[in-house]
Amino acid sequence: MSTVLKTKKITKNFDGVKAVDSLSIEIKKGKITGIIGPNGSGKTTLINLLTGMFPFDAGSIFVNGSKELFKINSYDIRIFRVTRTFQNIRLFEQMTVLDNILVVLTKRNISGSLFEKYKQFHYEQAKVVLEKVGLWGKKNELAINLSYGQRKLLEMARVLATKSDIYFLDEPFAGLFPEMVKLISEIIKELRQQGKTVILIEHDMSLIRELCDYVFVMESGHLLAEGKANEVLENKEVVEAYLGE
Repeated sequence: MSTVLKTKKITKNFDGVKAVDSLSIEIKKGKITGIIGPNGSGKTTLINLLTGMFPFDAGSIFVNGSKELFKINSYDIRIFRVTRTFQNIRLFEQMTVLDNILVVLTKRNISGSLFEKYKQFHYEQAKVVLEKVGLWGKKNELAINLSYGQRKLLEMARVLATKSDIYFLDEPFAGLFPEMVKLISEIIKELRQQGKTVILIEHDMSLIRELCDYVFVMESGHLLAEGKANEVLENKEVVEAYLGE
């Protein structure tokens, strides 16, 4: 099974504190990989490093067939067919639900005439992803007027619209009602069926058990444990560090 993403002793310091400490992991293609750990363990920082939000201080990464990279910019990730969601939802709040998807589907550097030529195609693609998350009926609503759960679903629709190879999902289930959790779970499983790679940060261990093929456990910026979900969650060190028992 091929490796789609690899870190090599990647490190990030904030005011002398190592948020990510010489971390080396490998993510397998076409699998759902969980990254878990207590608050402050470095999970979101790691995603920020791998998606170009922060520069890393040391180490390197390989992503989706790239050469060894000692830095990565946020605008590069689309080239590597990488996308992500955020803990704190990031939408274009004063744009409609539909336009939040169209802005992802269209390229702003093409001519106006070419954009018009493909306008209907983009519209149909937006309809597909919005129907998938149950928001097509809200297509003309401003994003700011959506409920919290609907906003999370719109962010999920937006990453689906990118048709990427690697999906970083940072706590996509947080604050959702059970029916929405079930919907997102099915979408994640469908991505795996399509051969996509999902990296999932999640605090609900029942969802980790249900969804993840492999799990990395972080503590204080370093790797505490790794393995299959059931094995890792029964590891005594993980129980003590993460579950506080």
